[in-house]
Amino acid sequence: MKPLEGLVVLEFCQFLAGPSAGLKLADLGARVIKIERPVKGEACRQLSIKDLFVDESSLLFHTINRNKESFAADLKNPDDLILIKKLIAKADIMTHNFRPGVMEKIGLDFSETLSINPKIIYGTITGYGTIGPWAKKPGQDLLLQSLSGLSWLSGRKSQGPIPFGLAVADLMCGNHFVQGILAALLKRAKTGKGVLVEVSLLESVLDVQFEAITSFLNDGGQLPERGDVKGSAHAFLSAPYGIYKTEDGYISLAMGDLLFIGNTLGVALQKYADKQLWFEKRDEIRVLLSEQLSTQKSDYWLSLLQKEGIWSGKVLNYEELDNQSFVNELELKQTVQNSAGKKIITTRSPIQLDGKILTSIKAAPKVGEDNVKIHEQFLNE
Repeated sequence: MKPLEGLVVLEFCQFLAGPSAGLKLADLGARVIKIERPVKGEACRQLSIKDLFVDESSLLFHTINRNKESFAADLKNPDDLILIKKLIAKADIMTHNFRPGVMEKIGLDFSETLSINPKIIYGTITGYGTIGPWAKKPGQDLLLQSLSGLSWLSGRKSQGPIPFGLAVADLMCGNHFVQGILAALLKRAKTGKGVLVEVSLLESVLDVQFEAITSFLNDGGQLPERGDVKGSAHAFLSAPYGIYKTEDGYISLAMGDLLFIGNTLGVALQKYADKQLWFEKRDEIRVLLSEQLSTQKSDYWLSLLQKEGIWSGKVLNYEELDNQSFVNELELKQTVQNSAGKKIITTRSPIQLDGKILTSIKAAPKVGEDNVKIHEQFLNE
């Protein structure tokens, strides 16, 4: 039995942050019902990566909405709204990421929802919180990366700000949302009362940077300064930390004793014996290491480094990763199938409980695919 089995989640969310949280709740056993507008459904169905679609919905949508059900309803239609309120009365959790004010107009804000279901866990995601001049601005991942300072932590110093290669603000916000919902479930178990859970993309993306921001706040306001050689953008770690080109690929070097690493690689670094220089002269040191590492193949260097217990590894692309034996040994992939029989290979939940991997075989639903079943189970009274 999965830990959240028996719990019903109504998901009024779109795009990435909210639905990624719903995915995690579904993986943990909750029954997640997406409330979508009729016909077109959730907006993310048309937001594609590399123009990849499955059954008229984007592969991106399928990636974060597997193992859910779909109930089509028009929230502006009074008859549909009556049905939604009946569902809310029987749900355990309700989530949405509408801009502040939208649910108030519909009559489904937290206070109104409590009058329908006094024990509801009501979760909301915003871009910038619910008060202040930013409250109603669009909360989009790139905008949040740009606003929060995150874009100054990737790439080289001379490149200017670089956005992260994933929707990190959305995905971390989804993780924080799940944490809040699980904590709220515990609070409700103690009090018997509904709980309001609020997170924002801004607060999440700042939390991700707690190390960097804390350094800035306690170091005289010194801005992070990235290195300017290929291989490491990290503004706070000293050499040798970074990625280095070899004769046939790339390897990574993590933290370690610089002089010991230099001796192992045959690079004379004695003039950097003062550990403070490992940070101050990091670009200079990385150039010396790069020149040596480019002379031999990756496996040659890794055999030397790993024999000495030095933290190092080969840099893989997705094709090379997929060919690693641990991918199958750890069952890191799963295949899901939709109602039309189409299959999608995707990742699985990283969580294991009592030695069991959390998997599911259900792909994302079509718009309104579960209306009849949900009517029969919840609304025919």
